[in-house]
Amino acid sequence: MDLFKDRRLIIATKHKKEAVIAPILEGKLGVKCFIDPEFDTDELGTFSGEIERKNNPLDTARQKCLKAMESNNCDLGIASEGSFGQHPTLFFASADEELLIFIDKKNKLEIVAKVLSTDTNFNGKEVLSEIELLEFAESAKFPSHGLILKKSKSETSDMIKGITTIEDLKRGFQYLHSKYKSVFVETDMRAMYNPTRMKVIETTTNKIAEKINSICPNCQKPGFGIMDYTKGLPCDLCGSPTNSTLSVTYSCKHCDFSEEKLYPNNKQTEDPMYCNFCNP
Repeated sequence: MDLFKDRRLIIATKHKKEAVIAPILEGKLGVKCFIDPEFDTDELGTFSGEIERKNNPLDTARQKCLKAMESNNCDLGIASEGSFGQHPTLFFASADEELLIFIDKKNKLEIVAKVLSTDTNFNGKEVLSEIELLEFAESAKFPSHGLILKKSKSETSDMIKGITTIEDLKRGFQYLHSKYKSVFVETDMRAMYNPTRMKVIETTTNKIAEKINSICPNCQKPGFGIMDYTKGLPCDLCGSPTNSTLSVTYSCKHCDFSEEKLYPNNKQTEDPMYCNFCNP
């Protein structure tokens, strides 16, 4: 939209996230993206544990974005923050939650988008032999996805990061094993070493671009997005409410206007196979 056309936008990253973020924002918003190679996002926390993240993901992303904007005298910026762990509702499943924050100081805008995905290789394990190490590496999509080696899960000294070749993996294992008699291997979750995570960031960028281009019908400001989902789409056979989405509520954080839209998935009934009454 014209609000952002040809304006400079800084992407606050040192992990090459601009590879997926810049093309989308330039194409959908008309901005001109750039990065600051000297900007160190690791100061606010690292996945590998050397620096603890002190704030929640949203506050961390906001701080990261504002610092990059201030350092580069830029009034438009975007930052990403990822979180990894057990899925909140699916047992025994790992999850990657990616958050993006878009800040426009000129127009006093702050727009946020999140994506929760089970598509992640996030994992770690103590390995006692090279055979165990290589089995883990295969399950973690190595060598297309990087690995980290350290002497134990909680120790960060003597850590080897960004491993992407079998030679470096074996060499690192032999060094740590001979020195400490124990080795912990984990996935390197930095975006440039993790194509699976990069795809989730790409999905999140598309989502935030769509939200930025969504205009509030009441105040005409960007960021009119989905804030709530209502279950209850009726079963096509018995008419009972199902867990499928019946409606979504869009709202504007600027003027508090909200609007409910029925049948967001373009269907007014649900297949009986998803009905708890017909298919308990």
